[in-house]
Amino acid sequence: MFKRISPRAGSGVAVTLAAALMLTACGGSGGGDAGGTPDPNEEVTLNFTWWGNEDRAERYEKAIALFEEENPNIDVNGTFMDFPAYWEKRQTEAAGGGLPDVMQFDYSYLRQYGQNGLLLDLTGFEGDGLTTDSIDETLLATGKLEDQTLAVPTGYNAWSLFENPAVLEQAGVEGYEGGTTWDDYDAYMASVTEASGGEVYGGTDYTMRIQNFELQLRQEGRDLFTEEGEINFTQEELAEFWSSAEDIRENAVIPARQLEEVAPKSGFGANLTATEMTWSNFMGGYLGDTGAEDLNIVAPPTSDPSVQDLYQKPSMLHAVSAGTEHPEAAVAFIEFLINSPEVGEIFGATLGVPASETALEGAALEGPELEVKEYLDSVADRIGEPPAAPVVGYGALENTFLTLGTSIGLGAITPEEAAQQFFDEAAVTLGS
Repeated sequence: MFKRISPRAGSGVAVTLAAALMLTACGGSGGGDAGGTPDPNEEVTLNFTWWGNEDRAERYEKAIALFEEENPNIDVNGTFMDFPAYWEKRQTEAAGGGLPDVMQFDYSYLRQYGQNGLLLDLTGFEGDGLTTDSIDETLLATGKLEDQTLAVPTGYNAWSLFENPAVLEQAGVEGYEGGTTWDDYDAYMASVTEASGGEVYGGTDYTMRIQNFELQLRQEGRDLFTEEGEINFTQEELAEFWSSAEDIRENAVIPARQLEEVAPKSGFGANLTATEMTWSNFMGGYLGDTGAEDLNIVAPPTSDPSVQDLYQKPSMLHAVSAGTEHPEAAVAFIEFLINSPEVGEIFGATLGVPASETALEGAALEGPELEVKEYLDSVADRIGEPPAAPVVGYGALENTFLTLGTSIGLGAITPEEAAQQFFDEAAVTLGS
């Protein structure tokens, strides 16, 4: 009988991931030579967990019910919680060796858990229990670490630029065409701010986001980090990046102090800016924050339109614990969640545009979801190979980058001082 899925509160136990990994690092990811489908006569119970809200829970509830109907010998116990509590709970479980059988997984944690043997190697199941040929190879690669497939993407998105037609109408200007030079985009933002008399702004200081620094590096043929997990830029280059926004901070973008006043909404979400760069799957959240009937999504600036600077980022992935007692059943559940057209219909693009072609066929995207898919299709020529899996501690460095960028905007620190602080913290985080 189906079990009602309910959220669980975070454990409140402050267990560091380092401690968890020390307890598990001696083990390797199993499953490399495995494969096959579950025994239909074996009674199995799987524990499955994800982060999200009640809407996502209701969708998973429907998907689990369909899976259990097709696999009457497998029961799936589902739990969910908010994102911070979710990863706190996983850290606690990792320390005790009790991760759930199947987990919704985030790209930024793949290296942390994968390189220490906490995730099942799914390589042996590919083509024998797990169908992956319906997923783009470059996207599928985001779930790989070295020669192991440790997670499978459920959906994908890419870096993008949103614009709000209602705010543009208020300012009396046309929308940004997308894909121009950075200087052209700076000038465009300034024109919006000037045309509105400062009532709304052309955009937000994009140098506060590490993803925009990454974008500029990729336009030069580099990633933020090397394959070995080392910083792939200099302190001087970072200071130069932050300094490059000096002019737009004065005449084009929303002041950092005003951003703090509307937090946790962004300037764009608060209808104070006409444009903002972020991941394409923010469409739904932006529509909710702004209350707008529609938003436009176009390509971000580039220094060279011929360079493949964008990449397909998994909005999330599914992974299996290396300690599961039922690997075949766990993989069968992932196969269902990834490839089932019925699951595609249930979720639409709420987990990102479906990664699998078969799930996408069932999704029948329309409205804002279709617009996101059309945007991703429009930038296909700019999609390149994804970077290596994020370094351990990437989330902390991303937050540091944002904090320092904000401090620069507030005038509390210089770009040179901020770059020094970033490298000092990175040395501790990366252990270099």
